[in-house]
Amino acid sequence: MTTATPDTPALTPTARRLWTRSRGPLLALLLLVVSGVVLAALQSGEQHGRLDPRSADRAGSRAIAQLLASHGVSTHVVTASEEAAAAAGPDTTLLITDPDVLTQDQLTGLHTATAHTPGRTVLLAPGTPALESFAPGVLMEPPVRISARRPACSLPDARRAGSALLGGLRYTSPTDSADRCYPSGGLPTLLRLPAPDAGRDTVLLGSPDLLYNHHLAEHGNASLALQLLGTHKHLVWYLPSVSDPSSAHDDQRGFLDLIPSGWRWALLQLAFAAVFAALWRARRLGPLVPERLPVTVPAAETTEGHARLYEQANARDRASAVLRSATRTRLAPLLGVSPTHAHTPDLLLPALHTHLASVPDASADLHTLLFGPAPTDDKALVHLADQLDELESSIVSPERHAPREHPDR
Repeated sequence: MTTATPDTPALTPTARRLWTRSRGPLLALLLLVVSGVVLAALQSGEQHGRLDPRSADRAGSRAIAQLLASHGVSTHVVTASEEAAAAAGPDTTLLITDPDVLTQDQLTGLHTATAHTPGRTVLLAPGTPALESFAPGVLMEPPVRISARRPACSLPDARRAGSALLGGLRYTSPTDSADRCYPSGGLPTLLRLPAPDAGRDTVLLGSPDLLYNHHLAEHGNASLALQLLGTHKHLVWYLPSVSDPSSAHDDQRGFLDLIPSGWRWALLQLAFAAVFAALWRARRLGPLVPERLPVTVPAAETTEGHARLYEQANARDRASAVLRSATRTRLAPLLGVSPTHAHTPDLLLPALHTHLASVPDASADLHTLLFGPAPTDDKALVHLADQLDELESSIVSPERHAPREHPDR
């Protein structure tokens, strides 16, 4: 008698189950990626074309470039230090927008190439390395907030411009003839060093904000920028670039050197937090603790459940191996074979042949039955189970398989 197997949902991992397990980490990863993209977009919107005389963005400098052009000053944009050194000839103004990203070799090369040519060099917020090359003896002081400040100096360019948006870094110079303008706390945010014999004068600006498009029309920013950058008819606008071949030196700062120290401490704290969280979770799980089941599960249900799992996984090899192993384990004690040798064909099969010598239809290939290959289909698996059950019954109840005598005999 056979019974129809009811349709049951698959118990193997499905796409829905995998999604249920992984949706939390995936959503967290998606949120992290989206946040990174949004932050990058916001930051790039502020920094795209920064101080670029070709950019009309808020942080660009196209407005001052057009103002200079209207006064007959040509602007030549360069992105390599060697190109800047070659273009900064006599009677030119060299503007270095970001001197702190240059290597020491680049700074030295620029200063050597321009030191003995008449003109002007303007540096925006230079740090100590740039000061050592272009303004020896000048020291950098802590920055202040950027705001509109009065000139408070005798420099004609500053006096004509009046108030301007300055701040940022401040500088001290031992040179008495230096022009110290737009001071904060007694220290200038604009410092002009006079030109040596047949050389170039140097202008240090503590911040570049007055050159931005959205600040140029405020206060006297346009006048001051025009006078500082338009002293000569040619302006070399140097935008340092990471693609500059001269910046590829062994002493160049690596990626980790560009990360602020505060971020390093934050990453270290996150690493410690991750380790402590892992230890807390491992301690919380602890070892396995056996406990009594709240209900008693009938053996038939467990067997049927295992059978359905094997069926859904098409694991006929595993199912046949379990059936054969269980049969050999139960037969061994009945045949006088030690349980440790129940799965050894050389010991189990001879004892089985001896026991079945007087039983009819016992000529089947017992080796194939008990140790043979896996069935090729479900029908063969069912047939194998029937044969194993019949073999075990012939050992347990041999009288059921004994030949019956005719009643007339």
